[in-house]
Amino acid sequence: QVQLVESGGGLVQAGGSLRLSCAVSERTFGSYGMGWFRQAPGKEREFVAALSRGGFTTSYADSLKGRFTISRDNAKNTVYLQMNSLKPEDTAVYYCAATKRIVTRLRDEYDYWGQGTQVTVTS
Repeated sequence: QVQLVESGGGLVQAGGSLRLSCAVSERTFGSYGMGWFRQAPGKEREFVAALSRGGFTTSYADSLKGRFTISRDNAKNTVYLQMNSLKPEDTAVYYCAATKRIVTRLRDEYDYWGQGTQVTVTS
């Protein structure tokens, strides 16, 4: 069973930055596409960013391009989400996910999920 553990969430003022990390307990980490999703209270879980197995292909939600960056370190079995210029509307629980596909934006195509980390942005 693949386990994913997110960290790095917290409370930040608008305009600030956070870097989320997701450690994956899978020695074949490099064979998984990775993604980040988020879920705000009362809303559905939405796509944030995705990164291909080799790290060469990225995909972002249109509204987040230019502010968020996804990356991975296959040697550390870790995927990151750098979030800059944060806004109160970025407040949500952020989830890391792994897919056996090369890369995908679709929530239902992810096979494994972390428990999530809370990000709260104050105005």
